[in-house]
Formats: sequence, structure tokens, C-alpha cells
Amino acid sequence: MPRSTRAWQRMLSGRRLDLLDPSPFDIEIEDIAHGLAFVARWNGQTMGAWPYSVAEHSLLVEEFFGLIAPEAPVKWRLAALLHDAPEYVVGDMISPVKHTIGADYRALEDRLMQAVHLRFGLPAVLPARVKAQIKKADRLSAWLEAVQIAGFSEAEAGRYFGRPDAALIASVTLDPQPPAVVRGGYIERFRTLMGEMETA
Repeated sequence: MPRSTRAWQRMLSGRRLDLLDPSPFDIEIEDIAHGLAFVARWNGQTMGAWPYSVAEHSLLVEEFFGLIAPEAPVKWRLAALLHDAPEYVVGDMISPVKHTIGADYRALEDRLMQAVHLRFGLPAVLPARVKAQIKKADRLSAWLEAVQIAGFSEAEAGRYFGRPDAALIASVTLDPQPPAVVRGGYIERFRTLMGEMETA
């Protein structure tokens, strides 16, 4: 009898996460932080002594979200921090690859995202306005990364990610850090946001 195809991944926490039917109970922030700190943005094609990780990108997106929506409840800042959390399992595919794979990949990513949200007290599906604000912060980060560390000209980055508000990015200089440092920063920021949610 043929063996069934394995659809789960064992995490360092010991959890087994079913990729096809992910349970919030099998999701731990330490696994997310560790995975994202070791996943390189831009397929690793960035300047610097270290790859620029999805965890670093996520911290920057959360920071930009706070500038875009300063009055937003803290839970939406947490959603911004976690916006790429599924990539701790599936990796960071560049947009052209995602578009080529199509709907199946998006469905897998959406199921993982919903499980992450439920695990940390967020609605499975974010309000459209919040999702749009996070996407704006994501595109700001992508433009900055493209220009500062991925070799794009400002004009080329503008064609793909839009022209950013100069005031929002003026003081940001990217400097990719070692994975262990980024992992710690990600967990610290998560715990800060969770603490603020609990006392809100």
C-alpha cells in the first residue's frame, strides 16, 4: 500500500503544523520568529553582510503602518507585524513566482494566515481598510528595500511599488542584521504589542 503524502512540518517547538488544515493550536510565535529570521527577502539578492530577512521586513512594515494609521488599535499593528507570518512555513516567493503558481498557493497562504490570526486573538479575515493600510506599508517597505539593498533605481522601484511619501521613509536606512538578532527583535516587538492589547 502506498504511503500517504506528508502534509505537515515539524517545528523546533515540537509542534506539527498541518499545511492543508492548519490549527491555531499548533502555531507558536517562537517558530514564526525563527523561521522568518532565516527566510531571505528578494531570493537573497540583497546587499550587505547578511541576507535581509522577512522578519526584518515585517518589523519595518509594522513601523510604517504606525505612521500611516497612528490612531489604529494596537491589534492592527500586531496584524501588520504578522502580515507575512505564513512565510515561516512556505518561504518567501517573489511575486512573479506567486502569480505563476496561481490560486492554489494563495489558498494555502490564506489558510495559514487565518490560523495565525486566530492563534493570537485577531479576526481570521482582516477588515478591508486595515488590509489596505498594511498593504500600503508593505509597498513602502518594498520600495525602500528595492532602492537601498536590492539594486533597483528609484524610477524602476516606483513602477512596481508606487512612489512613496518621502516624509515616511526619510529617516530609514536599511542595515541587514544577523538572524539571531532579528529573531530576538521580532519576539520582543510581538510581546510588547500583545502586552498592549491585554491592557487596552
